[in-house]
Amino acid sequence: MPSRELIDRFVRMVEDGKFVEAMETFYAPDATMQENNEPPRAGLPALLAHERRTLESSRGVEGRSIGPPLIDGERVVIHWQFTFRQPTGAVVRFEELALQAWRGDKLASERFFYDTRQMKA
Repeated sequence: MPSRELIDRFVRMVEDGKFVEAMETFYAPDATMQENNEPPRAGLPALLAHERRTLESSRGVEGRSIGPPLIDGERVVIHWQFTFRQPTGAVVRFEELALQAWRGDKLASERFFYDTRQMKA
């Protein structure tokens, strides 16, 4: 079960822009990640590759947690706000809820819930 301190360290890494490092540190080797109702991606190498592609497609990404994460045993919910700066100069801001399942101190699965209409500049 993740401690408040562990989740706070995870959030700080993301807020510091250390997206890949947070994944390498906290995600289990067999972790899965899912966007809304899309099929999940599986395995840390696939998750890292997708994250790197996402970061490379933008001039910058900022993330911050809105309010404290909700922790209930192995389940965690984080309300995120992200800002993407596109190569065209456009800025895209969106909010999502991340529903996480932890296995001890490793993130085993994560599913994001967000309105895709937010992705437009």
